[in-house]
Amino acid sequence: MHLKNKKSFASIFGIALILLLFYPAILFPQTKTALQADIQRLQEEITYTNNLLETTRKNKSNSLEELVLLNKKIEQREQLIIAIDLEIVVLNNSIDKNTQAVKRLNEELIQLKEDYGKLIYYAYKNKKSTDRIMFVFSSETFNQAYQRLKYLQYYTSYRKNQAVLIEQTKDTLNSTITKLESQKEAKQELMGNHEKEVSQLSREKSLKQSTINTLSKQETQLRSSLRAKQREAERLNKAIEDIIAAEIKLAAEKANAEKRTASIAMTPDEHVISGNFNSNKGRLPWPSAKGVISSTFGTHVHPVLKRVQTQNNGIDIITTRGEKARSVFDGTVISVRTITNANKAVIIRHGEYFTVYSNLSEVAVRQGEVVKTKQEIGSIHTDNITTKTELHFEIWKGKSILNPSGWIAK
Repeated sequence: MHLKNKKSFASIFGIALILLLFYPAILFPQTKTALQADIQRLQEEITYTNNLLETTRKNKSNSLEELVLLNKKIEQREQLIIAIDLEIVVLNNSIDKNTQAVKRLNEELIQLKEDYGKLIYYAYKNKKSTDRIMFVFSSETFNQAYQRLKYLQYYTSYRKNQAVLIEQTKDTLNSTITKLESQKEAKQELMGNHEKEVSQLSREKSLKQSTINTLSKQETQLRSSLRAKQREAERLNKAIEDIIAAEIKLAAEKANAEKRTASIAMTPDEHVISGNFNSNKGRLPWPSAKGVISSTFGTHVHPVLKRVQTQNNGIDIITTRGEKARSVFDGTVISVRTITNANKAVIIRHGEYFTVYSNLSEVAVRQGEVVKTKQEIGSIHTDNITTKTELHFEIWKGKSILNPSGWIAK
């Protein structure tokens, strides 16, 4: 392993060790099966991200999207390495326990054999049936004779049980040794996978730096593209604010409430939908069946341009060409709006909550339509130049913008 890879190993394994020391309640409930499921999920996510990356690389002018996907892939790879390290920790724990079990069983087996040897020797010395009969009939009282007879019966039974116990202990020992060898082989395989993933991570980080260097030479083009995106985002945000404000005003008028209220008046049915939406926080389905989050909620430093920050009122999800946007919950479509020629937006109301789906090329719902959870509402737009297919998704509560990452399923 190269020095750089050793440093990466130390860094990532250190993270796993810190988690182990300070968050044992989180880690140890994770069984080997759960960790293996996490590893498989992360491997599938890396494969999917890599496929998106390969599609992006076919377009030579799409380096910024390539950088975004590389960052995502690196993040997934680091999570995968930590998951592998945690499985190694769990496996080491099992190996230690089974090693101790083998030692204990060996000691028990030795003791059982010694005890059994003594029993056999005693039986050999008193093998004549006349000796046993004399032992009983030489008793001074009937009660003593009875006790001696019971002792002989117990002795015979005990000797048989000892023989059975020795065989059972042998079987348990052999089974534990087999399990231990299997665990050691699994650990070696995991260690090999760890080294492979660390090596791959190092290559991806080098590629990321190379991509940043290439993009740094395209500053003028990047700034122009960023300004265009910001103007489009501002138009979208203005449209969303106007639509939600109008919906709140209309609801207040219908309820004969104060017109300038920040909360939204609701019917009993809308109260139920709103409550159900809120109770599903962290469990809402993704607004697309597949995809990776390319940009998260909030303010971000631009990955290339110095002293430039970007603001995201939702999350962006890069997905495959032809993918559909879908409603994350039951609700009513309150607006279908065209932002640009290639960018349509759908706003769905869920009681006092609103979800926004933009960058749609085609819309499959109309204003006033009641939609169900996971119902397809339109096709996500694929840019003809960059070939990027990306959905923008937002969640609002009244006039307040929420972070969608805390609402959709992990």
